[in-house]
Amino acid sequence: AELTVVEHGGVCSNPRLSHVRQGIVKAREAGIEVVVAVGGGSVIDSAKAIAAGALVEHDVWQFFKGKKPIKKTLPLTCVLTLAASGSEMNGGMVATNEETGQKFGTANYLLHPKTSILDPTLTFSVSGAYTAYGAIDAMAHILEFYLTAEDQQTPVQDRIMEGLLQNIMSACDRVMAAPDDYQGRADLMWCATLALNGLTGAGLGRISFPMHMIEHSLSALYNVPHGAGLSVVVPAWMRYNAATNPAKTAQLASRVFNLQDRDIAESARLGIEALQDWFRKIGGPTTLQQLEISPSAIDALAENALGLAKIWRLREYGKDEIAAVLRLCC
Repeated sequence: AELTVVEHGGVCSNPRLSHVRQGIVKAREAGIEVVVAVGGGSVIDSAKAIAAGALVEHDVWQFFKGKKPIKKTLPLTCVLTLAASGSEMNGGMVATNEETGQKFGTANYLLHPKTSILDPTLTFSVSGAYTAYGAIDAMAHILEFYLTAEDQQTPVQDRIMEGLLQNIMSACDRVMAAPDDYQGRADLMWCATLALNGLTGAGLGRISFPMHMIEHSLSALYNVPHGAGLSVVVPAWMRYNAATNPAKTAQLASRVFNLQDRDIAESARLGIEALQDWFRKIGGPTTLQQLEISPSAIDALAENALGLAKIWRLREYGKDEIAAVLRLCC
């Protein structure tokens, strides 16, 4: 097509700000007009940051800190190779600042890709571990909406989210047994996209992302794969939340895992255990120790998370509350 192509490989899990900055310099020098992301969430998020950062004079990290607004970007297209983040169909992006030890996320509608190609065959070679981590990440996106929604009377949205959770688990089980199961890979890919493209959160009122906020500290300070960190944090946060608000978790237990007890708190407990058992079955870690993180690090992890809690306006999460969740991860 007589196009000039400039490659910028080397993206790693938990995409690094330094690599993004290098890409911005390269894009400016080459006069790049379109950014194409071929990969998973880390690649797509890096591409979004480059697409926005290449058109401004200030440092791209200002976007992540909420200090500067995104007003324009280079057009972005995606070829997805990992079912996980949903970044291929939303305006969110995440980056890790290695200098400050912070992993921040931000969103803007201008970051939404113009076109994304979802070909399940491109995920046949994804390892079992990263297939599992991707499924857990997608489930965490859904659970954040499901369990933190301001409006508690959302029967249509609840059923959509419950169906996606069931399909993710079913599809993941299939591809863990047969990596080249086309329909399983297709279902997993499409569910991960729908989990965070705006559909699940529509009409819920205010929602929050406390599980991701806490996990970002694990990724930032210990470079654990995002899905692996969520595998530990999600059940712990659910226990923390269910201690004072068990009803929605009990509903999840009944509808997704077919578990129910006359006692709502007990139903919630059974549902959380069932989810954690499934994480274990597909190879997800369930304790900080399995991530090689000592419980003695909880104080530093909680302190690190405060920066993102402030940016995301999670006012109910101070250092003590975050530490309480992390203690449930041990």
